[in-house]
Amino acid sequence: MQSTRLYLINPSNPLVSSVSVSESRWNRYRVWKPLSLMVLAGLTPPEWEITIVDENLGAPDYHSMSRPHLVGITAFTSQANRAYQVAAHFRSLGVPVVMGGIHATMCLNEVMERVDSVVTGEAESIWIQVLHDARRGALKPHYEGGHADFNHFVPARHDLLPGRYAFGAIQTTRGCPLNCNFCSVTSFNGAQYRQRPVADVVREFQAIPEKRVLVVDDNLVGTRPEHVARAKELFRALAQANLHKQWIAQATINFADDDELLALAAKAGCQGVFIGFESPTPEGLRELGKKFNLTKDRDFPASVRRIQRHKILVVGSFIIGLDVDEPGIGKRIADAAGRYQVDSLNTLFLTPLPGTRLWDQMNSEERIALTTFPEDWKYYTLTFPVARYKHFTLDGIVQEMISCNRRFYSLVRILRRVASAFRERRHPLLSLVGNLSYRNNSRVDCRTYANFQRQRRHCSGINRMQLQTQA
Repeated sequence: MQSTRLYLINPSNPLVSSVSVSESRWNRYRVWKPLSLMVLAGLTPPEWEITIVDENLGAPDYHSMSRPHLVGITAFTSQANRAYQVAAHFRSLGVPVVMGGIHATMCLNEVMERVDSVVTGEAESIWIQVLHDARRGALKPHYEGGHADFNHFVPARHDLLPGRYAFGAIQTTRGCPLNCNFCSVTSFNGAQYRQRPVADVVREFQAIPEKRVLVVDDNLVGTRPEHVARAKELFRALAQANLHKQWIAQATINFADDDELLALAAKAGCQGVFIGFESPTPEGLRELGKKFNLTKDRDFPASVRRIQRHKILVVGSFIIGLDVDEPGIGKRIADAAGRYQVDSLNTLFLTPLPGTRLWDQMNSEERIALTTFPEDWKYYTLTFPVARYKHFTLDGIVQEMISCNRRFYSLVRILRRVASAFRERRHPLLSLVGNLSYRNNSRVDCRTYANFQRQRRHCSGINRMQLQTQA
């Protein structure tokens, strides 16, 4: 059968220096492979010649590349602008473009105007049909993928991308029952917590060429006893396979509640865990719908220390801009993270994303500040203040973020954290690289924020002039 050329493209966002490897060598440790495209490649029949393009490694010269028969694009909301640019280029050549991912699912009508076909939901169950229709020249405008069957999950093609990543990537579960108001995971992947068979996960781990691996699950260990039991089974199997892999993952704070779980995770190769603390106050957690963090009268510093005693680094995530937040919240978050003794801090602006309850609320209250779509989607990275915040001006909330990062990532505090990691043999080199990477990007962010503020003021000035003219 004649070979058919397929390009699978992960577009970049030029505003986000923290995921552009070409911007800084440190970013090699903060970018991971586009796993969704690798999974689709694993499902693609052999008569298709597949090329995966990850623009985070640098956008190629598409004009010089061979003309494909089909282009598939995935995109988060912040990548939508670039996705449309790439789609327009290939459509101008007469190449059909299909787009999927979370933005396509949440903004179906917008995306349908700019591509030939849209896949909503998880694409695994419908991908073969999309390719079959494309070969016949009969693509449908819309395919609904629903939720994939994790009992029959095809491994990703880890062989298709160059070795320029510090981390490989794998997914072992999907779905989240927590349904926090700022998060679209439940809307996209469902509330049911689905788990891949352990043996399948181990086999795919073995196929990953990188020594370090990011487990992209939104919550690796789940929230219920049966979820934790399955995580233990997975960790035992990974340890017994003796893969010599080092991996990091995302979990909720209940990861700290079971010493056997922690010991098994460390034995299986876990070096770090990303935990969403979200707010330093109970009022903030209630506002976000993160009630799970309020259960059991939890002692957060004690929970972090239990994890760290197993030589596992803890990255804490917080959000600035809640309605309960007041001036000084940046310092308060930095101090809370210091009190919890997390190894790194990742602070984000409260961002209404399509498909979330937060979007519905802020949209109904006319509190979304950047609404020139699709152009303004590029700012929806969680690293720009795109909304109107109750207690902050634009300049005020930017200064809160700068204050938070400067305080937590001062050289003195970095040295203290790395020294602690060294004394406790808790991967001090990884701790150092992580802290310096965050520090470097927080300094770059200061310049980015200054440009963003000037653009916002300029746009506001134009809008005022237009209103005066109309009056």
